[in-house]
Amino acid sequence: MKTKHGAMEMSMGTIVTIVLLMSVLVLGLVLVNTIFKSAKGAIDLTDQQLRSEISKIFSEESKIAIYPGTKLVEIKQESTDGVGVGIKNLLQGQAGTKTFSYEAVVSDPDLGRKCGGVSEETVTNWISTGRSEQNIPLASGDFSSQKILLEIPVGAPLCTIRFRVNVNTEDGAYATDFFDIKIKAK
Repeated sequence: MKTKHGAMEMSMGTIVTIVLLMSVLVLGLVLVNTIFKSAKGAIDLTDQQLRSEISKIFSEESKIAIYPGTKLVEIKQESTDGVGVGIKNLLQGQAGTKTFSYEAVVSDPDLGRKCGGVSEETVTNWISTGRSEQNIPLASGDFSSQKILLEIPVGAPLCTIRFRVNVNTEDGAYATDFFDIKIKAK
């Protein structure tokens, strides 16, 4: 009778241990999932949140910043997501306000080969909002943040595409940076 009682206690202890370990595993997975979802794209951020995130990315000497900091956004077909673009006025010897502009362009020389023959014009048309903006006034040392939103249609090739953001002042070219979008199945 004692051996049966001991076996019962051991199996109850094992079951309790397994339940506790499974609980910790599930909580860990939820935490990791939450962290990765929060750093994904700029679409759900308000303008103030985007401005805050971009200000964290700016280094002391950078003229342009892309959010998320990884410069990679994964977008599922038939979904909308985007990136944040920050422009900082670091013009030397200039006081007052200068006018800036930017344009996002496809910057992928192998686009047709690696993405099933899709054209630059087609990919550019996926940018629904924020393809370019003119007349952005910035005081010396200040910065501005904008969103570039992309709507990926069903049937878009599953590949990674590079975009370049070119920033200009009224005097000419100012800064350039890039971001990538990775298209995933819906």
